[in-house]
Amino acid sequence: MRSSKLQELRRNGRSIRISGGTGFVGRALCGALRQVGYKVFVVSRTPEGPDMMTWSDVRRHGLPTNCKAVVNTAGENIFNVKKKWTEDFQQEVITSRLYTTSVLAKAINGAEKKPEAFVCMSGVGYYKPSQTAEYTEESPGGDFDFLSELSTNWEKCSELKPEAKEVRRVIIRSGIVLGRQGGVIRDMYFPFYFGVGGPVGSGQQFFPWIHINDIVGLILFAIENNKVKGVLNGVAPQAVTNREFATALGKAMWRPSLFPLPKFVLNVIFSPERAKIMTEGQKVIPKRALEYGFTYDYPDIDSACRACAHLTYTEHGIY
Repeated sequence: MRSSKLQELRRNGRSIRISGGTGFVGRALCGALRQVGYKVFVVSRTPEGPDMMTWSDVRRHGLPTNCKAVVNTAGENIFNVKKKWTEDFQQEVITSRLYTTSVLAKAINGAEKKPEAFVCMSGVGYYKPSQTAEYTEESPGGDFDFLSELSTNWEKCSELKPEAKEVRRVIIRSGIVLGRQGGVIRDMYFPFYFGVGGPVGSGQQFFPWIHINDIVGLILFAIENNKVKGVLNGVAPQAVTNREFATALGKAMWRPSLFPLPKFVLNVIFSPERAKIMTEGQKVIPKRALEYGFTYDYPDIDSACRACAHLTYTEHGIY
């Protein structure tokens, strides 16, 4: 993480409320915020510890007066292999996003002293999969399948009342987050380690991605930069295909990436509806993040995969 820059952001006595703070992105974000001096409170269904609170607490008591920002990273994992793609699970996916966002928006609307920023996660699934289109934050979408409609409704739930106009609302449409401790890398690490990794399906589909350090950095950037508001595409500036990602990960781990995961296997494991998300993709560009001046720790897929591989590269060899 960009430690020198983070130290400049230190704000003693200010607090951040985070929902989804026990998830992959949420855990990393909590650590980064504490590192720069914020008091972090996590909103959770199952709170454990003095710095955690329940959703009932938020509904009853609202936000404290010293709350600088509210961040929502909550949401049931769509690719939870323990859950079949039933109507009940789909509703769980929807509710875990819409309910949490609505509760936080209502708390902000009702706060006597409102936070400076409300940062909400969404997804690049808002944009229609395509092999030719290039999507920026201004591109249309959000109305063609389950995932796109979910993104649209998720973002709508974060809308604030006119009396909260001083609160900067930031929507981050995140790509696939890469990091050793969670997400897709955790699932793919050992197949690649044992030399049986490879692309998903044809591998020709775009693979919108971002390193965990950079999605956390982008959220911090949105909290601290008073000019940032509206939609940001939370992806790296280098657009790659799934095959290019697999090649980069294999190279970083010094392993081949020759064994594709066939679509029919994905259909069996995840169901055709979820498999479609993995075998189709979008070319998404972080136009507004770059215009605002955000800088990436890992702008290219090779450096991101090397970081995820947890190997040390020196002139004397690889350790």
